[in-house]
Amino acid sequence: MTNFRFLLLLLGTVFILLSCDGGEEDRLNFEDQGREVPEFNADSAYHFIERQLDFGPRNPNSKGHQQAKNFFLNTLQQYAGTRYVYSQDFTAEGYDGDTLALSNIIASFNPQSSDRIMLCAHWDTRPRADQDSVNKDKPILGADDGASGVGVLLEFARLFEGNPPPIGVDIVLFDGEDYGHEGDLSKYFLGSRHWAENPPVDGYSPRFSILLDMVGGENARFPKEGYSMQFAPALVNEVWAIADEKGFDELFISQKGNKISDDHVVVNRILGIPTIDIIRHEVGEKGAEFAPYWHTHNDDLSIISKKTLNGVGETVLELIYNRVNVSD
Repeated sequence: MTNFRFLLLLLGTVFILLSCDGGEEDRLNFEDQGREVPEFNADSAYHFIERQLDFGPRNPNSKGHQQAKNFFLNTLQQYAGTRYVYSQDFTAEGYDGDTLALSNIIASFNPQSSDRIMLCAHWDTRPRADQDSVNKDKPILGADDGASGVGVLLEFARLFEGNPPPIGVDIVLFDGEDYGHEGDLSKYFLGSRHWAENPPVDGYSPRFSILLDMVGGENARFPKEGYSMQFAPALVNEVWAIADEKGFDELFISQKGNKISDDHVVVNRILGIPTIDIIRHEVGEKGAEFAPYWHTHNDDLSIISKKTLNGVGETVLELIYNRVNVSD
C-alpha cells in the first residue's frame, strides 16, 4: 500500500501537468524523430506466452489465474521496480452467484515524465470453449486470446528497463475481459470497466492508448478496427503506415475492419482516452469473423507465430520510441 500511495502522489502530479499540454491535434501528431529503437525479441515474447500457458487456463477463481497474477506482478516489478507496479483488486458477481476475485495489473515506466501513453491487453482466459465441438463447458488455454497481447507487453517491459522510452508508458493488464456468455456484454470487460470507473489516478489522461488482442496467431491479419477509426483515426493510420514501411503490410492490412466490442470501447466511452484496438479478424458482412481456433481448445501454443509477434512488436516500438513528438 505504501508503494501505491507513492505512485499515486507521483502520477497525480504528472497528470495535473499533462492537462496543461497541447490540444488533441498535438497529442496525436507523429513524425520521424531520428531516435534509436530497441530491437523487439519475438523469442522472448513467445517465452512469455509459454510461461502463461504453463499455468493452464487463467479464468477467474482458478488456480492458474492466481498463479498468473503472481507471475505478472513479479515480472513487472523486476522491470519497473516495486514502487511502480500495482494490483487493482476488485470483485464481481459471476453467473452462478459466486464472487469473482479479479485484478488489473498496472506498471509505470519513465514515471517522472509528464507526458504519457498507455498500452493494454487482457490477461484472463475464457472459462468455456463455447465455439468448440467438444468439452464446451471447460476453460481454454488462450494462447492468442489473452496470452499473446500480454506476452508482447511483457517483452516491451523488459526492453523499457534497459532502454527508457522517451515518453511515460503505463502498461495495464485488464482482468475479466472474456468472462461473459456470448451475447451478454454486461459480463464482458469487467476489468476495463472497473478500471475506467475507478481510475487509480483521478484525471488520468494519457495522449493515447493501444489495446493488443489476439496479436500472435499464425496467418493473422489486422484490418483497421471500426471503433478505433471512429475514436482515433490518426493513431490508427500512423500505426498502419509504420507497418507498411517496415514490410508488414500483409499483417496490418489497409482495409476498414468491423466494429468490435472490446476493452478499448469501454476506455474511450468512460474516460475519453483515444484508444485503438489491434485485433485479428476478417471483415464479415454480419460482423467480424475470428480465427478458427477462437474460443476453442485449439487456442494453444501451436498456433502462435513468432513472425506475427515480431510484426506487432516492431511496429508499436517504432511508434513509441521514434514517432511520438516529445517536448524537452
